[in-house]
Amino acid sequence: MNVRAIFIDMDGTLLKASNYISRRNMEAIYRLINQGVKVFLATGRHYEVTAPYHKEIGLQTPMICLNGAAIHDAETGRVMQMKTVRLNEERFHHLTAESSCNVIIHTANGLYCKETNEEIDYWTKVGQVPPRYIGDLRQANYQDVLKYSVRTGAPRPELSALFEKEAEVIDWNDGFEMVAPNVSKWSGIKSLLTEFRISPNEVVAIGDGPNDIEMLRHVGIGVAMGNASEKVKAAANFVTGHHENDGLAEFIERYLLKSYESYVI
Repeated sequence: MNVRAIFIDMDGTLLKASNYISRRNMEAIYRLINQGVKVFLATGRHYEVTAPYHKEIGLQTPMICLNGAAIHDAETGRVMQMKTVRLNEERFHHLTAESSCNVIIHTANGLYCKETNEEIDYWTKVGQVPPRYIGDLRQANYQDVLKYSVRTGAPRPELSALFEKEAEVIDWNDGFEMVAPNVSKWSGIKSLLTEFRISPNEVVAIGDGPNDIEMLRHVGIGVAMGNASEKVKAAANFVTGHHENDGLAEFIERYLLKSYESYVI
């Protein structure tokens, strides 16, 4: 198979739990780029906390952010494509207010949340952009929502199912996320493949989460991380090592690099 592009998830794939890119992962990516393969990031993160890692690697490709709801230009950060999601806000806030949860709303103009936490503090530190609002979201004046995230601390499929007619729902172990119908990392990948004139059969995608399942199923080679759930692994062609053990580099080195000469970073 002639691989022309690879789409890489960030959390649980590219990054260790400490939010760092290992030297081995970095070197494997550099060698792949040197070989002529286009490397893209495809993440559930928003732009501000994707761009620093994109820059650290030195990528020149667009970024797929917020599970495909936004695609950003590599050089300027300009939004190349944006898909907003529309919910019945009164119903949404009524249903989530009855649950003990945090609600995070990603909009075209920034982040709105019910309360802050370690994750949001990390986003603020890395992205250098604090939330635009923290508090009762019924009082917040937001618009152009790209992604809703409801953090319940445990799976809540009975709650997320109430929104399936309005949005694309992704269930996680600690809650669920919602984007516009038919929006996913795969929908973002399809747009970029058209732009770059690359066939899905020439593409590798690698990830670990439920938001990666669709892209793993539709590209030429789908790769699940060793730390992925069984459902994610079932959607993939290959399963590589754990993200703490450089499973990304392990796959690239074993299957994608044409030679093993050392490459200087």
